[in-house]
Amino acid sequence: MTEGAGRAEAVSRFVERFAAQLVEAGMTRMPARVFAALMASDSGAMTSAELGEQLQVSPAAVSGAVRYLSQQHLVSREREPGSRRERYRVHSNQWYEAFTSRDALLKRWSDSLREGVAGLGADTPAGRRLAENAAFFDFLQAELGAIMERWREHRARLFGPS
Repeated sequence: MTEGAGRAEAVSRFVERFAAQLVEAGMTRMPARVFAALMASDSGAMTSAELGEQLQVSPAAVSGAVRYLSQQHLVSREREPGSRRERYRVHSNQWYEAFTSRDALLKRWSDSLREGVAGLGADTPAGRRLAENAAFFDFLQAELGAIMERWREHRARLFGPS
């Protein structure tokens, strides 16, 4: 086996193993495979054709996966200079971006739960349950900012300034 073939095999093993873990955590299979393939590429970016070839899937499957990953803030789209083709990219801070984008979602959930408390009554079992869940999301939202700040400091110590 050549060194290139060994590398390709290692990439393929990583992609399928990591994708399986993402699927186990709730992500659908094709976005998980596309995300893992992008993570495992040296450039962190691939075209739809490159992803399709590596994963042995159709362009439509790649397109749907990338749409989902973009909505989750896990990949970004960029144009190749001088071309109409798009490349899909993961960044070293994609998890950071994905988690910080959840801040608005946590607030919306908390607000909806509080509306439910108002409608169902704070003194009912359902109202108390909704209030506890709203308090949980409020807590997460408050703590997320502090966690992300600690991560920025920790990342700078490990990898230098961005």
